[in-house]
Amino acid sequence: MNRREALKLSLLAGAGLAAGGAQAQQACATDGTPAQFVPKKAADARPLENELDKYPKCPYCGMDRKEHHRARMLAHYSDDLVDGVCSIHCLGLSLGVNIDREPKAIWGPDYGSAAEPRPLVPVEKLTYLIGADLKHAMTKRSKHSFAAKDVAEQFRQKHGGEFGDFNEAIKQSYLDMAADVAQIRKNREERRRKMMEQKPG
Repeated sequence: MNRREALKLSLLAGAGLAAGGAQAQQACATDGTPAQFVPKKAADARPLENELDKYPKCPYCGMDRKEHHRARMLAHYSDDLVDGVCSIHCLGLSLGVNIDREPKAIWGPDYGSAAEPRPLVPVEKLTYLIGADLKHAMTKRSKHSFAAKDVAEQFRQKHGGEFGDFNEAIKQSYLDMAADVAQIRKNREERRRKMMEQKPG
């Protein structure tokens, strides 16, 4: 092989590597870990403004956040990307898959408020009632948050449960994840089966 042929092969190999690299970059923009989990909405420096209009559906389960406003949460990451989720269960998914994205603020609902929708409050100011006999989105063991400790105590007296802060609530959410996912799969399969049975002939 002479020098000219060697140079030609080298240039072709370089072009092939460059094309392969470009294809890999293109694929990584929407697929693979962690790129496929990057929040898809544009960066938002003011996520609380009209948050239910901007983030109507949970990106992890598809649930309507307005319908589940008593459990919804909002994570604002340091690059201004936002995940509006339906529950602390799906917040756990967001925090887990965005492991290299630092949250600068997380908000949860004041379950004890009478306002519709429930107002969002920074999680560090919330008291969590864990394990009360209150329905919750995406988890069997409820983890409702309250802005006022005395209101949370009224709910505890009536519905049971134990108090914790946000860190304890998210920890318990991760501990419940396996059982909750199994139940969600079962519920969705049952729903699909019923829909198939109701389809005409």
